[in-house]
Amino acid sequence: MPRRGLILAALVLVLDQASKWWILLDVMAPPRMIEVTGFFNLVLVWNPGISFGLFGGGGGRWLLAGLAVAIAVALVVWMVRTVRPWLAVALGLVVGGALGNALDRLIHGRVVDFLDFHLAGFHWPAFNLADSAITVGVVVMLVDSLFEKRAAPNI
Repeated sequence: MPRRGLILAALVLVLDQASKWWILLDVMAPPRMIEVTGFFNLVLVWNPGISFGLFGGGGGRWLLAGLAVAIAVALVVWMVRTVRPWLAVALGLVVGGALGNALDRLIHGRVVDFLDFHLAGFHWPAFNLADSAITVGVVVMLVDSLFEKRAAPNI
């Protein structure tokens, strides 16, 4: 089971980094906004905080990168020990996303966000594929825990 999660983590990491380099080198060479649809734009936002721009006060480059790597290592250990396929998938998504954003911090000092969804003047904070993978992974983990078969208590 952990193999599936490890492959997914690697895939998320590669896709996340490839999409960010594509945005940086090809799409946003001179920083600008590209309107894709009436509710979705490609933008370039440098995020010194965590997912969706939270805690963006700056100054935490090494702390946040180190914390993300430490959490990813702990989750990989959990993934290797699990026998539940959906938990392995969830952990793979979170690990890949955490490592993708940690790599950004180590290379750029901040995270590259570029997906901008908006509706009626409200813009959700810009995010990236790593943020999406982390969010989906946490949701899958919660759903998996709801349906996990628990051993009957010994009374």
